[in-house]
Amino acid sequence: MKKIKVFFAAFLFTKKQDLPSLIPKSLAGRTILILLAGFAIVQLLGLVIQTFNQMQLERIDDQRALATRAAIIYRHIALAQPADRPAAVMREPLPRSDGLALVFGLPPVAGTAEMPLAARQIIRASIFAYGIPPAIRPHGLVVRESHNPLTYIIIFGLPGPPGSLQPFPPPPGPPPDMNGNLPPPALMPVGYWLVFTSPVLKPEPWRSPGFATAFIVMTLLGAVMISWAVRQLLIPVRLLAEAADRLGRDVANAPDLPERGPRELVTAAAAFNTMARRVRRFVEDRTFLLSAIGHDLRTPITRLKLRAEYMEDDEQRQKMLADLDEMEAMVSATLAFGRDVTTSEPVTRLDLPALLRTILDEAADGSATHSNELSYEGPEHLAVQGRALGLKRAFTNLVSNALKYGDAAFITLRAPGRHSVQIDIDDQGPGIETADQETVFEPFRRLETSRNRETGGSGLGLSIARNILRAHGGDIQLINRPEGGLRARVTLPV
Repeated sequence: MKKIKVFFAAFLFTKKQDLPSLIPKSLAGRTILILLAGFAIVQLLGLVIQTFNQMQLERIDDQRALATRAAIIYRHIALAQPADRPAAVMREPLPRSDGLALVFGLPPVAGTAEMPLAARQIIRASIFAYGIPPAIRPHGLVVRESHNPLTYIIIFGLPGPPGSLQPFPPPPGPPPDMNGNLPPPALMPVGYWLVFTSPVLKPEPWRSPGFATAFIVMTLLGAVMISWAVRQLLIPVRLLAEAADRLGRDVANAPDLPERGPRELVTAAAAFNTMARRVRRFVEDRTFLLSAIGHDLRTPITRLKLRAEYMEDDEQRQKMLADLDEMEAMVSATLAFGRDVTTSEPVTRLDLPALLRTILDEAADGSATHSNELSYEGPEHLAVQGRALGLKRAFTNLVSNALKYGDAAFITLRAPGRHSVQIDIDDQGPGIETADQETVFEPFRRLETSRNRETGGSGLGLSIARNILRAHGGDIQLINRPEGGLRARVTLPV
């Protein structure tokens, strides 16, 4: 036992770090695990209680059967002639475990113990209920037990005078009472005693196949019912999560959550739909504001350009026109950013490798000096669900950034999983500091080391690309390559 405890403690110590991985990550899995564990414990306790009750009933049945068997044997011996009783004892067929002996003198109770009251009453009542003719009724009945192993002992006083095998009148002393309590030795009747012994087998029902089968069958049935009930109860949570995911991907076109079902679900759906409408209104108001400001700024920019043409200082005129061109580019990018948020382009099935190769061909046409630094590696065809114009703009922005700041754009398409694809766009530039790899996605964010006014960047290209990709259920991440350069890693659902 001590070795088992030491082994169990060592097992827990070594596996302590692995235990969290055994806990399901989903709410349904954890709920099912908790309920199933509680159900199994309740079932086990119920089976244990039922087993003990069954053991008690079996013990009572065994005591009654033992008393009946002893009464039958006593009747056979008592009906025999007194002189033939020793031979009858030897001839009496007995089970292998039982014992039978004929003893003269006082009841042989040495080394025995008093039997529990309930057991004594059951055995005595069963013997008398069997029915023994008055002529051969025992002149004494002693019910005892011995231990190690537990053995029941039933002692019958055979009728006959003291010192002989002839019948004799009842002795003057009182026999043992109905509870099996012995009178004082001076009052004990002396005669022939028939001693019947039978060992008591300890019941072990939990070792029987029926115990394990009942536990396994009930636990499996309970697991099926618990799993079904938990999954039905968590359907509203799953629907709410799916609706929130759709809203996060496409605020403008996400459908409302159906307001039906139980009262709590209807209340939650109504609150979610109200929140979605407020978010949609906020985004629309912000987009309208950006669009209005961008549209209204174009007129004064145009007027400033016309006035700059009349400046006599050529150097100042060129600087002012460059500033105005940059302002106009920023306004155009702002309007495009607003349009991307509220796009209504339908989702279709498109060939992603064909789209990527088209973007590379257009980039090569627009920049002949980089035609040798453009490449695609991956499958020839791979269908995905998405908005063709939106995805083309996102990948065009990424390819343009790679060419502008890294002088190359090497695209690698692979499918790491059944439900997603991965697109890597590598360049040969200096890369980006790790601390800035996330901040560059903020609108109008430009890094001073690589992005300045001469490049014409507005700081919205990566923001627009990430918004489009996230609206498709994907994302984008920037990684510095070990061999040098920056990698834009895009993941998209298939």
